[in-house]
Amino acid sequence: MMLMYQSNYRVGWLCLIATLCPITSQLAIAVQLSFELPSVGGESVRVQSGESNLTAVCFLGAQCPMARSYAATLNRLQNKYAKNGVRIVGVFSNSQDSIEDVQRYANELRVEFSVVHDAQNDIADRYAATRTPEVFLLDRELKLRYHGRIDDRLSPGVTRQSATREDLRIAIDEFLAGKPVSVIDTVALGCLIGRVPRSTPATALPPDSPTYARDIAPMLQRNCVECHRQDEIGPFAMESYGDVVGWAETMLETMDNGRMPPWHAAPGPVEILDARRMPPEDKELFRRWLEAGAPEGDPADLPPPREYVAGWQLPREPDKVVNMRSHPFRVPADGTVEYQYFVAELDFDEDMWISAAEVIPGRRNVVHHAIAFVRPPDGADFSGIGWLSAYVPGQRVVPLPTGYARRVPAGSKLVFQMHYTPNGMEQLDTTKIGLLFADPKSVTHEVFTLMAIDQEFEIPPGAEHTVHARLPWLPEDGEVLAVTPHMHFRGKSFKLFSDAFRDMPLLSVPNYDFNWQHTYAFARALPAQELKELKFEAVFDNSANNPFNPAPDEWVTWGDQTWEEMAVAFFAVARPLASGSGGGGGRLTRAEADTNDIRVSENAAKIDDYVAKVLAQLDANGDGLVRHGETGILLRRWTFNRWDKNGDDVITRDEIQQVAESLYP
Repeated sequence: MMLMYQSNYRVGWLCLIATLCPITSQLAIAVQLSFELPSVGGESVRVQSGESNLTAVCFLGAQCPMARSYAATLNRLQNKYAKNGVRIVGVFSNSQDSIEDVQRYANELRVEFSVVHDAQNDIADRYAATRTPEVFLLDRELKLRYHGRIDDRLSPGVTRQSATREDLRIAIDEFLAGKPVSVIDTVALGCLIGRVPRSTPATALPPDSPTYARDIAPMLQRNCVECHRQDEIGPFAMESYGDVVGWAETMLETMDNGRMPPWHAAPGPVEILDARRMPPEDKELFRRWLEAGAPEGDPADLPPPREYVAGWQLPREPDKVVNMRSHPFRVPADGTVEYQYFVAELDFDEDMWISAAEVIPGRRNVVHHAIAFVRPPDGADFSGIGWLSAYVPGQRVVPLPTGYARRVPAGSKLVFQMHYTPNGMEQLDTTKIGLLFADPKSVTHEVFTLMAIDQEFEIPPGAEHTVHARLPWLPEDGEVLAVTPHMHFRGKSFKLFSDAFRDMPLLSVPNYDFNWQHTYAFARALPAQELKELKFEAVFDNSANNPFNPAPDEWVTWGDQTWEEMAVAFFAVARPLASGSGGGGGRLTRAEADTNDIRVSENAAKIDDYVAKVLAQLDANGDGLVRHGETGILLRRWTFNRWDKNGDDVITRDEIQQVAESLYP
């Protein structure tokens, strides 16, 4: 019914745009589009013939992420064109937006244009508006000159660095210059406007008709409320009927197109922890509820509210909390913020074992992801790249198995890598990490992170391109706990292969999404001896069909900036500690010493192989040395200090061998 309603009005707009309607119809439409409402500031806002040279009626939503992100753009347009008799009027028609929500939007985003509250969808119905944001540009006689999006910078799930076409601004410029508007209609993308529900009385519902209280609330608790609740990353809450009913059509749309719940791995041969897959029957239940008129049902049928951990997901209060820095980072209201790196002191005067760690953003609504790395002191005996913990929206803390822990050498520092996504309001963020210490005597396995990487690729313009890389080393007695793929905007898919699973990938991510940096933790630790070798295939889409692609006509190579590319996979690996290397102390028995001597002898070939592989991968000019210019920033920040033992910015064969000897003791 809603689609038919929208389609009928769409025909009317096309008739109006093409100026095929008679003058009497034009006058009738002008009357229909006229309205007068009080603004949130109390003054009267009128849209009628003769008021302004141009009026941009823009339908907005107080909680819609795209509508919030465009507030700054609308402010700039209002200030730029006010002298030309152009004005912008923001109309809030969502049933879920109260007048207080609208006032909060205007205050938080420092809105400089008129804002009105369309509480019963009356104005939205007159205009046949369906999305937020959606613009109708009207001339002095209220004839439609342009309809659609503001520009192409944002669309659901896609944020470009800048717009390639500023549709509203161009239409205003062309009209003021006396020219025909070159593009008069575009597709508005964003949140669907939440209409006032026309609920069916409970007595008139079929017996099997789903209700919010009995059926939908429990389903949302299973799939959505974890993130969509007060003060969490979700842009709106789903904890009450009033929260949900206005968003219901948008919610169904995101379920149907796979954007929510955010999960991008396909089912495979091994189980992944915390896989966010919504069962088809849950989607169908939600669809049937919406088609029935979204009935609330009997409040007595509501499930009890879910309880969530306040503050931390750790099993107890942290033993130590470390802020990324002493003062907050200022996140701008809009634009693109490049990755930020902050170095924090740990003040450890002895090696510490970390059994659990959690990164918590200061402002969840602008922190896309955060990763905390250990930077060991020069010359420290240290395995892996230093990954300690990370935050990604919706990702839960996965505790390490009993006896497993990460070692942080004395004198280490923490490096916070921060990715911010502005949401229309300036924010101050101080992200922090909480650490739980393990008793050294209880540690049986050391956990560290290894990396498979290819830095030598070149992606042609407009092409789909495949890159392969393999993990150069796994401890024979080790286990793989998790993998984190990493690409940028052109990343399309990722597959992880192992000799243990010849018929299918160990992990397949057919729809890689840079906006969600998942760590895929295996429900069962995978023994290295079974896997034998791990290699990945990363596919990049550098064509214009990729909506994330910042420049499809350019060659793309390795780089740390998001408009460049990376092909990396991070592996959480564990290996058992030799006697005396944990907290147990004690000397090796004679039998253990003999076994250890045999292992050292056998590892000599492995050490040579490790050195050869590192040089083959990183020594670009083949001179037997690795210099700063031959590695990307990623590698320099995370591993150069470990390999460059004397700090002269050159890694030699002997220095690589020292690291290899620590891996194959």
